[in-house]
Amino acid sequence: MTAAAALLTVLALVALATVLGLVWKARAGRLRASRGDVRLTAAEVGAAELGSRATLVQFSTEFCAQCPATARVLGAIAADRDGVEHLDVDLTVRPELAGRFAVLQTPTTLLIDATGRVQGRISGPVRPAEVRSALDRILTE
Repeated sequence: MTAAAALLTVLALVALATVLGLVWKARAGRLRASRGDVRLTAAEVGAAELGSRATLVQFSTEFCAQCPATARVLGAIAADRDGVEHLDVDLTVRPELAGRFAVLQTPTTLLIDATGRVQGRISGPVRPAEVRSALDRILTE
């Protein structure tokens, strides 16, 4: 391989990694609507009950650096709204839930309505304004 070909290969790999990183960053923390009719029960996540109007279910691991900050944000948002609960589920204790809810990274947050139906999900650290807006939609339905 010539020096020019090696340099072009390295530049192409850097460009590809940059594009993939920008796409990943743009998607992280964004709310995505739920597909299908996935439901969650309090028993599945080891809780006594879900919120009477909505629940923010955060999947974490004990080694997740962003999970404590996400838990504080979600806890504060839930505390500001009547009937909304925040549940933090540790996937190191309940690894089967990662497969059931297709959790590929932590934190991952599911927005659950009063019936237990998953209305949306956020992979990565949450954006508070987006969570509040989604909750407002769920609470007015």
